[in-house]
Amino acid sequence: MSLTKRRKFRTFALLVCIITFTTFLFSYTLRDTYSSLHFFKYAFHLSDSKGLCACEQCIVELDDDPWFAERFNQSIHPLMTRDNSALSDETYKWWQWLQAERNPANFTQVVEELFQVIPDEVLYMDASPERCRTCSVVGNSGNLKGAHYGSLIDSSDFIIRMNQAPTSGFEQDVGSRTTHHLIYPESAIDLDNSTSLVLIPFKTLDLQWIVSALTTGTITHTYLPVMSRIKANKDKVLIYSPTFFKYVYESWLEGHGRYPSTGFLSLLFAVHICDQVNIFGFGADQKGNWHHYWEDNLLSGAFRHTGVHDGDYEYNVTLLLADKHKIKMFKGR
Repeated sequence: MSLTKRRKFRTFALLVCIITFTTFLFSYTLRDTYSSLHFFKYAFHLSDSKGLCACEQCIVELDDDPWFAERFNQSIHPLMTRDNSALSDETYKWWQWLQAERNPANFTQVVEELFQVIPDEVLYMDASPERCRTCSVVGNSGNLKGAHYGSLIDSSDFIIRMNQAPTSGFEQDVGSRTTHHLIYPESAIDLDNSTSLVLIPFKTLDLQWIVSALTTGTITHTYLPVMSRIKANKDKVLIYSPTFFKYVYESWLEGHGRYPSTGFLSLLFAVHICDQVNIFGFGADQKGNWHHYWEDNLLSGAFRHTGVHDGDYEYNVTLLLADKHKIKMFKGR
């Protein structure tokens, strides 16, 4: 090879080396810059949002869906304590209107008596990047019959049931564990010692009833006959906040129906205290029947048309939450 050709070859080789090194350096710098930006973005997001959790996907990631962010208000706690028990005039009037209580007792005094009987604790405010709380909300739909969801339901940290909701004899389909059971006085049942009774009050008398049902048993009638006493661990009794009740109605249901169903109130309770939520037993069965899983007569429930709940609107919001991957919905098999 001539001297001229060797020089040209060395020059070409040097250019190739320079281009390769420059490309590598640029790529490395870009990747490093992206990693740094990603780190700072993640770190900022972590410190800025209490909702991020240790689960693979967290419910409370407000920046990923404007529809959810517009409705979700983490500052309103689902449960009532002494500190958050004061109701605005607007909330109190709306709440008392639900069942039109005549001559209600002094609300502040009743609350004070209530928290002399049950604990006054702030619970479930421990959301953090280290927490992954899984929850199953178990509705009462007939679509649970033959679904064999029992073991899946029982594997959750919290299992939330409502109203009648028997488990004995239905364990294979609905599970056997219950950590939280939501009731109102007219739907009350006895609970085991490990379950938290969550009372949904519609009026001041309902708060008086739970005190009575755990102590003297003097209240036997609200607008219907009610259990004078109930079996429940009074150290695990919780009160669904009327302020949160109104927030669910206005922000999530946009005023549809007279007030939300127990099922929808249970769902939003879970959305606020859990990091991942699975729901079971909502909606009709596979043949379009609306009934309870413990009923043999498919027409006996007819709980879709109660006159006070907008079942269709509630179900559509529930489906939307599932479509947006905020909850996971199991519809039966």
